[in-house]
Amino acid sequence: MNYSFKSKLRMYINSSVVLIFFTVAALVCANIPGVKDWYASFWTQEVSLAIGDFNFFSHNGHAITLGQMINDFLMAVFFLSVGLEIKREIMVGELSSREKALLPVIGACGGMLVPVLIFYLVCPGDVAMQRGLAIPMATDIAFSLGILSVFSTRVPIGLKIFLAALAVADDLGGILVIALFYSSDIHLVYLGLSALCVAGMIVGNVLNVRTKTFYISIGIVLWYMMLNSGIHATIAGVVMAFCIPSNLQKGTGYYLERIRSNVNRFPVIEVNKRQSTIVLTNEQIGTLKSIESAADHMISPLQDMEDLLHTPINYVILPLFAFANAGIDLSQMSLGDVFSGVSLAVMMGLVLGKFAGVFSFSWLAVRFRLVTLPTGATWKSFASVCVICGIGFTVSMFIAELSYAGLGASSAALLPQAKLGVLLGSIISAVLGCYFLNKTLPRHK
Repeated sequence: MNYSFKSKLRMYINSSVVLIFFTVAALVCANIPGVKDWYASFWTQEVSLAIGDFNFFSHNGHAITLGQMINDFLMAVFFLSVGLEIKREIMVGELSSREKALLPVIGACGGMLVPVLIFYLVCPGDVAMQRGLAIPMATDIAFSLGILSVFSTRVPIGLKIFLAALAVADDLGGILVIALFYSSDIHLVYLGLSALCVAGMIVGNVLNVRTKTFYISIGIVLWYMMLNSGIHATIAGVVMAFCIPSNLQKGTGYYLERIRSNVNRFPVIEVNKRQSTIVLTNEQIGTLKSIESAADHMISPLQDMEDLLHTPINYVILPLFAFANAGIDLSQMSLGDVFSGVSLAVMMGLVLGKFAGVFSFSWLAVRFRLVTLPTGATWKSFASVCVICGIGFTVSMFIAELSYAGLGASSAALLPQAKLGVLLGSIISAVLGCYFLNKTLPRHK
């Protein structure tokens, strides 16, 4: 397993633990008398970043709430990170060639279509309920890879890479769904200004502008324009990601040669543990700084920004999102709510739909010799990995908010029911996945 993938896997494991903690904290706060009223009202506070009469956090002239700021602004940063990862995977990663991408993409297509079909069959004819058709489409990469990590070296690297690539392809599908089906009341002026922002970033690419500040500044303006255009504001993060340059102004070779020539300026000395520290000359210090500068320039803006976003995304933004959105007041729900309507549709979509979709589409692709199973995998171990694809959480919770928030009193119960379905479906998929992985994976590496 290469170092990059191992470090990412560790990051996903740690972030999944933090997410679990804040999810439990949200559930506790939403169900303790005296605390739950504070918890519910806390997210309705208005947010302001104003200069004169202009408020950056405003939609159609009205200030957005703290909950909306998390779901619209901070999640736009999350989708920026997702977009950067998708772009990198398409260019040099597990989606960069037909051979690498075909199985995860085919599996992801099945894992999106079948859950939607199951949701539709469970909630036929109810227009309000069917707004949530896309909720069980997503696979949470942090939680799913966190489950695989429990089995350490027993899991073939091919299965880990398949799951990571499938989750990335799933995210791309979720982004397209949000852009196409969760936009309304399009304002052409703001949409035109958004297009100008995108054009500005494209021109920056053509003119070899590689300063991250340039793209971040335009991206912030793009977010505000998108927020007020009617297209969901999180799409601004994805659009910005695909405009971030992935190449270097002078090419990798130029900076490598610069590092080599600078290193050769230092005299070859014999390594001696007893030798005292050498005091560098001013010229040598300048040479070291030149090496450091060249090394910094060898990292493209895309990869540099992706790396910088990992910590705030996984340890600030996603925990905040979980704490703001996972709080379900269980006292307002009955056992019947779990086994009917939206809760049942989401739960079945995640537990049955994700497994059936990913496994059946992948099986057909292998059967028709379009692809082969991941290296080291058997059909039983592959099926076990398909089970944990039903862990939806982050993106599923987000789409639930888009689907049911603000529908009015008659449909107010749909959002907590959908969130309950996401939580239960994810938990069941995780437990079943652990059981089957333990049964089907080899006992030793």
